[in-house]
Amino acid sequence: MTKQALQAWVVDDDQSVRWVLEKALRQAGIESRSFERAEHLLEAIDAGAPDVLITDVRMPGMSGITLLERLKEGNPDLPIIVITAHSDLDNAVAAYKGGAFEYLPKPFDIDEAVDLVKKAAREAANADAYDGAANGQMIPSLIGQAPAMQEVFRSIGRLSGSSMTVLITGESGTGKELVARALHEHSPRADRPFVALNTSAIASELLESELFGHEKGAFTGADSRRIGRFEQADGGTLFLDEIGDMSPALQTRLLRVLAESEFYRVGGQQSIRVDVRVIAATNQNLARAVKESRFREDLYHRLNVIRINTPPLRQRREDIALLIRHYLAKAADELKTSTKSIDGEALELLEAYDWPGNVRQLVNATRRLTVTAPGSVITPDDIPTDFGGRDQGDRQSSEWTQGLESWATRRLSNGETPLLDTALPEFEKVLIRTAMAKTNGHRQEAAKLIGWGRNTLARKMKSLKLD
Repeated sequence: MTKQALQAWVVDDDQSVRWVLEKALRQAGIESRSFERAEHLLEAIDAGAPDVLITDVRMPGMSGITLLERLKEGNPDLPIIVITAHSDLDNAVAAYKGGAFEYLPKPFDIDEAVDLVKKAAREAANADAYDGAANGQMIPSLIGQAPAMQEVFRSIGRLSGSSMTVLITGESGTGKELVARALHEHSPRADRPFVALNTSAIASELLESELFGHEKGAFTGADSRRIGRFEQADGGTLFLDEIGDMSPALQTRLLRVLAESEFYRVGGQQSIRVDVRVIAATNQNLARAVKESRFREDLYHRLNVIRINTPPLRQRREDIALLIRHYLAKAADELKTSTKSIDGEALELLEAYDWPGNVRQLVNATRRLTVTAPGSVITPDDIPTDFGGRDQGDRQSSEWTQGLESWATRRLSNGETPLLDTALPEFEKVLIRTAMAKTNGHRQEAAKLIGWGRNTLARKMKSLKLD
């Protein structure tokens, strides 16, 4: 009996995308059929569904997300790959909640798309629909088009129906708390509390009480019962930032809570049970900390169920312009002023800067520029050196070299060569006149300013007719 060929259908209003995918699929031995609109696919699918579906998000008429919802009712086991040029967190979460097998931002690698089709077909029997509680609230500050950020969005989308423990890693200022909030907002716990605590910002002797609370009289100054962060987050999410700085004793208590979902307040005798999803974050290498006996290995494995890495800004430079414009608008709103725009050259300077403080530093830069830039358009002269701007000497150097470049371009377009026959004498005249004016005509001093000997200056002045 002949084995039936794999079938993949494509829905996209872009004819070139349909053509490229159809050709690639057929070359891979996969039967393909394409549709310009989602409505046309729904008509065809009544007669029989494909093995895999590839769909765009934004199309005329029915959108790809609406198509997902419709297919989820009638064809819940159909693996669907979502492709889109509008690759943001909202689309990623909506795609996974709609039951998407994978989310692929444009422009995509055609071989990767074909491999995904094969993988989706192989796993179709065991694929679980990501159908967590619907919550379309967007976290606007968590934005980006870079591949590294798309992977973060995909991870959030995959976890949207889950309450699994997550470890978020990344440098300071990369938005780890924003990722934690997005995980909470797109989870079944979204209507319950989100409680955040920076464990490194609280003295170690106070952190235990902060986490677990205390009873009245538990220690000097404990004048009343205090509810800790775990109790505050009951039913919701507790975000523990900088978890790597936690003391060994507290690591032991935290491990017990994660394992048993219960704890005692400081000075308390009664155990308290809670239902809390823990999301931890660190800018440290916890695996190394475990090897160096600074962090409990069993706690590390308990926290590291799912890991999401937030990329530094220097690894997602294509997002810098998007982030700058977003935060310039936000800064203007906070300061009750009009939003400043930024010219191309100034933007290039900011895109070339390494941003050691990551997004947090960029946010501060937009606030500073909103206050300090005198005009409505931010120019290179407005960029401070600590954000990658040029110092005054560099700016002056740039001004005359740009003028020289424009002059050379005009001469070459007119066929006036060689350039040095004209440029060098004029260059030397400018230097001589400026140095002579500075020294009130003293040739010895003027020669030193230029970097020549006195005889060289005299010879140059004679040949250039500057006597």
